[in-house]
Amino acid sequence: MMSIQLGESNFQILKCFPVMYQLRPHLEQAKFVEQVRYQMKEGYQLVFLEVEQQAVAVAGFRIYTCLASGKFLYIDDLVVDELKRSQNYGKQLFQWLIEYAINHDCEHLSLDSGVQRFAAHRFYLMQRMSITSHHFGIEL
Repeated sequence: MMSIQLGESNFQILKCFPVMYQLRPHLEQAKFVEQVRYQMKEGYQLVFLEVEQQAVAVAGFRIYTCLASGKFLYIDDLVVDELKRSQNYGKQLFQWLIEYAINHDCEHLSLDSGVQRFAAHRFYLMQRMSITSHHFGIEL
């Protein structure tokens, strides 16, 4: 059985770690729940798609408002377990995020993706996303 749910309990948050680690290998399992809880104070939410009681796709997101875009849902993290890809789990989770954004009166949904993540870019373009800007950063 498949379900999509928000990670609210520490158990649910920790269940997401093995999949999130594939995208964010710098994370430590022992500190993961604490880090997610800290980010939740800033509006971060964690959602996961579960199959047979195992998280197979995970997304972290926030809702923001800014002058440039109005109210929008920003996806911080989106990853499908590498052994479960090409089974439409990413598409289903992405569609859930779109519906969540619509239900929360967002005008846009956006994300940043590393320039080297070609497979992710193909996925985003297949989901009808557009490349709308360049993201610049500097280490401090």
